[in-house]
Amino acid sequence: MNIKIIGSGSYIPTEVVSNIHFSEHTFLNEDGTPFPHSNEIIAQKFREITGIEERRYISDNLNTSDVATIAAKNAIADSKIDPETLDYIIVAHNFGDVKKGAIQGDMLPSLASKVKYNLRIKNPKCVAYDMLFGCPGWLESFIQAQAFIKAGMAKKCLVIGAEALSRVVDPHDRDSMIYSDGAGATVVAATDDKGGILAHESASYTFDEANYLFFGKSNNNTHNPDVRYIKMHGRKIYEFALREVPKGMATCLENSGVNINQIKKILIHQANEKMDEAILQRFYKLYKMDVPADIMPMSIHKLGNSSVATIPTLYDLLIKGNLENHRLQSGDIILFASVGAGMNINAMVYQV
Repeated sequence: MNIKIIGSGSYIPTEVVSNIHFSEHTFLNEDGTPFPHSNEIIAQKFREITGIEERRYISDNLNTSDVATIAAKNAIADSKIDPETLDYIIVAHNFGDVKKGAIQGDMLPSLASKVKYNLRIKNPKCVAYDMLFGCPGWLESFIQAQAFIKAGMAKKCLVIGAEALSRVVDPHDRDSMIYSDGAGATVVAATDDKGGILAHESASYTFDEANYLFFGKSNNNTHNPDVRYIKMHGRKIYEFALREVPKGMATCLENSGVNINQIKKILIHQANEKMDEAILQRFYKLYKMDVPADIMPMSIHKLGNSSVATIPTLYDLLIKGNLENHRLQSGDIILFASVGAGMNINAMVYQV
């Protein structure tokens, strides 16, 4: 028995937000003082570092659970299963449903329960729960789904990553330009087909690193300090990711028994183009190799950083041939890797 993705789906929001959108923003330092550079210079440097040219936001009438449902429906249709046969629905997110203009997240009931309701699944033994694990949440949910199936507790699991970060960003913080919205979903099942999950690795670094990403007040001191927004210590995250993620990827690869030359593609959480490129360079340096051409497909240029949704969306685009110059075929081996709030990291070697 092998455990594989038998169907995938995604939802890419319709609202395209280019970097020009931020030209009228008033960006401030953490202490509320004016930022010394013009927005034009800020946008230029931002694009050079992150690679982001535009991102997607969900429309005002939608919420995270809505886009999670759309991605789920697409994955179920792709898998050709009866949704009543699902044993688990696991939804990875970070902030719940945050309505447009609201200042409070809604996680009652859980997003997984909302998705199950939206899918009109009657089966009470289809267990629905949420995963809070920062940006690596979808991959960690995939790892949990595998554990349930291996233990005989499940045969089919719906694993979703969905987020609407546009609802929790501080408009006076330059980092707000990184974040976006979206959803990706996969149906994971036991199968007699070859391949599937060959190895995985997870870790949580909290002793010094727990608050590298956090909820904090606006950089604008005139705003209500009790209204919180997503904040990060970017330099610390960058250094942490370059130090720990390549090692986690290498450990995972060694445990899989796969030779590094067998890897066809590496799918890294779409956080920052320069950071992802540096992670790959560090990873291949461990093997005294240069990074192979075209091994890392990217979606961040047009879709931004949608947290838990980046990897499943990237996988869905890739497996369906919707990424230029990138293709996957049955039997190809890929390496997933992610890093995010916690600070958490994970990796998986997977054969298509």
